[in-house]
Amino acid sequence: MPELEKPIVQGRDARVFPGIELELFTLDDLLVPVRRGAFVPESLPGATPSYWCVIPQCGRVWVEPTQRDGWARAAFALMLVNDTENHAHQGLATFRYQGEAVSELRFQFAQQSAPYLLAQHFVAWGIAELARVATLDDVARHRAAARAELAQRLPCRPLDELIAELPPRLLDGFGGPVKPEWRIQTALVRDGILYYQQVSTPYGLYPYPQEMRFGVRSVMKSIAAPLSLLRLAQVYGPYVLDLKIGDFVAGLDSKYRRVRFIDAANMASGYGGHGSWRTQPNDIHDGYLEGDYDGWYTAPSHAEKLAHIIINSTAYPWEPGAVMRYRDQDFYLLGAAIEGFLKTRGGAQADVWEMLEREVFAPIGIARAPAVRTLEGKGEKGVVWFNAGYYPTLDDLAKIALLYQNLGEWNGQQLLHRELARELLAAKDAIVKQAGASTDVDGAPRYKMGFHFTPYRGAGARQWRHLPTMQGSGENEVVLYPNGMISLRLAKAAQLPQGEQATDSDEPTTIAAVERLEPFEPEPAMGR
Repeated sequence: MPELEKPIVQGRDARVFPGIELELFTLDDLLVPVRRGAFVPESLPGATPSYWCVIPQCGRVWVEPTQRDGWARAAFALMLVNDTENHAHQGLATFRYQGEAVSELRFQFAQQSAPYLLAQHFVAWGIAELARVATLDDVARHRAAARAELAQRLPCRPLDELIAELPPRLLDGFGGPVKPEWRIQTALVRDGILYYQQVSTPYGLYPYPQEMRFGVRSVMKSIAAPLSLLRLAQVYGPYVLDLKIGDFVAGLDSKYRRVRFIDAANMASGYGGHGSWRTQPNDIHDGYLEGDYDGWYTAPSHAEKLAHIIINSTAYPWEPGAVMRYRDQDFYLLGAAIEGFLKTRGGAQADVWEMLEREVFAPIGIARAPAVRTLEGKGEKGVVWFNAGYYPTLDDLAKIALLYQNLGEWNGQQLLHRELARELLAAKDAIVKQAGASTDVDGAPRYKMGFHFTPYRGAGARQWRHLPTMQGSGENEVVLYPNGMISLRLAKAAQLPQGEQATDSDEPTTIAAVERLEPFEPEPAMGR
């Protein structure tokens, strides 16, 4: 593989494996990290700090049948991630152990989510020194917690098993139109079962597909904003959608006192100022990466990000809520504003992501939710990014999508505001992206509260459907269907080599495959 062209980012080297400490224990034949599903930062840096943190996941321990020297083997899933990014390199770490002795650590990262700052697709491998420094205390408690977490996962089966039970070619095109070489994993939720694809890498199948965590980028917009707003609407009332960004984030232009939470969630703040003022037709990406976008993106602290927004954003002539323009900054400010509102209710320690972890994720069986935050002073918790930065598993994404389909109800508990969830899935008052375009408005893509609404009209259908869709750079996609199913595609189709194409057609092949599996009802019936 080619060497990284620009391996140093903000003084940190992407070629250096981080010096870390991990606590591991066994649960039957599983190898379980104590800090599974969490960022583990470099704590033992060498001469050059590493660009990477890691997120460890579960693996296995075993003894080779032919081995007679007393050494056991261990392997576990390991993700390379960065604390100011949202791409993940999915990998594997292995070592041998015997009593108190351990071997070196061997690691290989053979699959990845789409890059951004590093701008290259690559694989990596190496060997690191490994030393056992202590014995884990209270192993019984850790085992009980891990057993409880594993028990909450959705029932799952390989997708190939489902395909073998179906008529030939019924699911042809599933995962498309993204080319297979740019997909990481595809999955289908049907009747509460998660059917997952075996994950290919350049060096064989990945052994722990359910442990993989993905950098899903803007899929975060369909998670952080709707879940927090619909949860707060359930607790405090729907009025929270009409609260103003400028009332909870200090220092912004006065127009932000007219920008409602729902306007920011619709990316219709009326801000940007670096794109065209033309809206007939509207180009939602006009000016998107202008105004020193990378300077804002890489600014480490909340104060520095806010300063970039204040300097580089100016108001468009239209009022908030009128025109959609794609802006990550809208979602970042929304997250900060929601947290500001929470602090008026729960005090200075209130944290929006911790609220979601406690009041939404935990009840639906998501025990770990690693997400990027701003980097603040020592001991100070950063602001979670609402625009990107979440690293979910397939199981996590499937449960979140099921919660939406169930209109915010889980095991008899109403977690989200039911009527607002129904209106969201029905795309009520969703903004037509290309407003003013000379296209069929009924068949035009729409946007609301972090969701794209994908227009689809199958063969012989008279009506357009607008399917609630979570989308993220690299062709990450989660689609909710009126037949109760959910399709998931995790992909890496960004920063492609010159001449490469991400897709092989413009046809909605995944949607068509899901409709063939179980035809949609004659009338739209999302959220039944």
